[in-house]
Amino acid sequence: MTSEAYRKVLQMARELPMEEQLQLIEDLISGVRHRVKAIPLHDIMEFNSIAKETWEDVDVEKYIDDERNSWDR
Repeated sequence: MTSEAYRKVLQMARELPMEEQLQLIEDLISGVRHRVKAIPLHDIMEFNSIAKETWEDVDVEKYIDDERNSWDR
């Protein structure tokens, strides 16, 4: 669901000449890329032991067998 502001901006963008629409797209992409680069990356090892209590009482072999059996249904 889009906001009213989004719809207004989209309509305004459609009214621009093609060259300015292309420039607007480039500027938007550039801005998004800049923000994405600012997001810190995480090492997969940071997630080590997260929710390990979820698996404490689970028989892993039985769980895997049950999952594989569910594929055949």
